[in-house]
Amino acid sequence: MHDLLPYRWLLIIPLLLPLLAAAEGWLRLRRGQAYDWKAYWASLADALVRGVVNRVLQGGLVGLALYAVAQWRITTLHMDTWWQWLGLLLGVEFCYYWMHRADHRIRWFWLNHAVHHSPNQYTLASAYRLGWTGQITAAAVCFAPLVWLGFPVPVVIGALALNLIYQFWLHTELIGTLPRWFEWAFNTPAHHRVHHASNPQYLDCNYGGVLIVFDRLFGTFGQVQPGVPIRYGLVEPIRSYNPVRIALHGWIGLFADLRRTRSLKEVWQTLSGPPGGKPSHGQAPRSRR
Repeated sequence: MHDLLPYRWLLIIPLLLPLLAAAEGWLRLRRGQAYDWKAYWASLADALVRGVVNRVLQGGLVGLALYAVAQWRITTLHMDTWWQWLGLLLGVEFCYYWMHRADHRIRWFWLNHAVHHSPNQYTLASAYRLGWTGQITAAAVCFAPLVWLGFPVPVVIGALALNLIYQFWLHTELIGTLPRWFEWAFNTPAHHRVHHASNPQYLDCNYGGVLIVFDRLFGTFGQVQPGVPIRYGLVEPIRSYNPVRIALHGWIGLFADLRRTRSLKEVWQTLSGPPGGKPSHGQAPRSRR
């Protein structure tokens, strides 16, 4: 993993995120808006434990899988032309869109991603509440095609890190809508607020990271509907501030449902079906995030 050394500077940025999140809390209070400090500390605890887990695993299963795919790459891109860098950024965005869509439509991937959607208040602190079991659910293998095409693993990981850092500022209610041209092409706080809504009208839309164009292209773009205010959090809200409860609630529900399965087919349906699906003894589980 020594190839990742040039990207160690990215570790400095996450240290600033809790400070910016705290500043947002102070500003909300100054404006007379409520701020959930317990959720702030729960998100910080989630991030700290995740950092320890990732440090212990040193790249984990996802890193091993990407380096394994690199052995079968069809070419080697040396990243010495502008079009290779442009292709990398667009490729990472494209893969992120499909990974994020899978996070919401396949229960196995939702197990970890649900942690990110668990805050009942939409603030910057929710941006780094990302769960502890991402190395197990391994949704990041969606970026393997880029490695197979010849992009170096460290460069793919670095571009993904930049994509995620961009998304930090999206998690706030303090920024309204931006100029129309920007809202059309890029992911913005207005778009991402809809993505985090738990109202039935808003579920499963706006999966983009930096861009919103793939949502427009593949029919998953959504906007705020008149008379339907956004309700944040999960469809079945988590009221606990216990970081362990927040991180593992999806797994607890999964194991409870697996105990009720009667066949390998039902096990598969429970794992690969939509989030919230229950063993139906011969019928595919229904979607209920």
